Amino acid sequence: MENFDSKSGFNSSSRTFHSLRPSLNLPPPHAPLSAPHYALSLRRKSPWPDSLSAVVDSASAHRVSYSDFIHFSQNLASNLYSLIGLSKGDTAFILSPNLTKIPILYFALLSLGVVVSPANPIATRAEISHLFDLSAPVIAFAASSAAHKLPKTLRLGVIFIDSPEFDLLMTTERVVIPRAEVSQSDVAAILYSSGTTGKVKGVILTHRNLIASAASYDATRRERERPAVFLYAVPYFHVYGFTYCLRAVALSETVVVMERYSLGKMLRAVEEFGVTHLAVVPPLVMAMTKGDVTDGYDLRSLEGIVCGAAPIGKDTVASFKSKFPRVFFVQGYGLTESTASIFRTIGEVETNKAGTTGKLVSEIEAKIVDPLTGRAMSPGEQGELWIRGPLIMKGYVGDAEATSGTLVDGWLKTGDLCYIDNEGFLYVLDRLKELIKYKGYQVAPAELEHLLQSHPEINDAAVIPYPDEEAGQVPLAFVVRRRHSSIGEADILDFVAKQVAPYKKIRRIVFVDSIPKNAAGKTLRKELNKFVLQQSLSKL
Repeated sequence: MENFDSKSGFNSSSRTFHSLRPSLNLPPPHAPLSAPHYALSLRRKSPWPDSLSAVVDSASAHRVSYSDFIHFSQNLASNLYSLIGLSKGDTAFILSPNLTKIPILYFALLSLGVVVSPANPIATRAEISHLFDLSAPVIAFAASSAAHKLPKTLRLGVIFIDSPEFDLLMTTERVVIPRAEVSQSDVAAILYSSGTTGKVKGVILTHRNLIASAASYDATRRERERPAVFLYAVPYFHVYGFTYCLRAVALSETVVVMERYSLGKMLRAVEEFGVTHLAVVPPLVMAMTKGDVTDGYDLRSLEGIVCGAAPIGKDTVASFKSKFPRVFFVQGYGLTESTASIFRTIGEVETNKAGTTGKLVSEIEAKIVDPLTGRAMSPGEQGELWIRGPLIMKGYVGDAEATSGTLVDGWLKTGDLCYIDNEGFLYVLDRLKELIKYKGYQVAPAELEHLLQSHPEINDAAVIPYPDEEAGQVPLAFVVRRRHSSIGEADILDFVAKQVAPYKKIRRIVFVDSIPKNAAGKTLRKELNKFVLQQSLSKL
């Protein structure tokens, strides 16, 4: 390819970055195929028998083998079709914590061509009502503890996942039904964007998106002496956990499922079940690096940790690697709109590169665009990250304006301020909309947050803009001190001031007990902004 840099993947003619990883062996796009059938076809490459555990309940130690997993999902699909009346194109709403039955339910619904729409079980009635308006489900599957929040207007009602009725649907021998003709272009899922700064949107993902995701994980398959055992400290309703359901089956991994999470329970599960890999969010990594919290646990089985869903500071990563030098650390960057990770660190050289979230996965193109001029930038220059490829969403459900504002000629505008260096590594600086404008300078909250989180007496921190008559905006930090710490405001201001340019200095500190975050570990800035608004109004 002319004008193509083999080191960074940058094409100076098109001003785009191309993946340097091997092409994916994707099925022809027009071939009828559902995501679960594709994942099961990849599983056949595995040397492990069907007696291998597919999922394990961390609390009860109950195991479901791959043979039972496949059998249960087939029974469930047939019975939902023949007894309940679910059919291709219907939408099923799912409201549940992580249970071993959730991936079985996902596989059953997707194989029927039913659109899967999972949500956070701690959502309020009002929030769930908004999600119903977006996805228009005909049925809901819910944990009994969350079912009371659901509207009573569902055509096919509510089925409790933790009930004998659901168990019968899974275990009763299926009536053979005609296989649903699922096209790769059919809608597979409506997942909800995090809504950390604004209104939640429904992201439409197709079977082709999920197939490409499974294929990208398959491309990283490595020969092993024993099966990988993953523990998911990420929710199944989030794109991270959702796509990992397909990954686990495609790669024949055993998944340890935690319904109720705590750091201590997670570490005990690693010890009890011989967990080889953790799928986590940044707050968990941060917690594992602080003090002596991991002392007393046998973590020798742990080989790797996969971190994504929210930004993580390079100091936190360095602290983790120092504390756990034998554990392979993998980072990823992605969005719900990109079917999870589209940049990933793979291999020793990549994972040891400080501050990066990795290189483009196979089949994905990227460009860095100046948000003011629209000009595509060169390696090393900052701008908004745009991405294109088979992992990109179809659009936002019921929101043509948001879709057209985010998808431009096949390119997804991520809204993230980034740069890609001359070796093809991505560096995420912050959300464009969250940049603090101080006297004409742009200050990235994430940079200050990572600096604060590196302090040994600070457990967590978040930075947002605070209105100022002279400067326009100044950085305000919410800080969670470590237990028994007496660090004060002046100490923190001085700690930051010594390490950043004058315009980046934090001007205000608010001490809090915790930073509000969603299930994926992203800071809920809209909650922090409410505090700022209340403070501003109180001065009027």
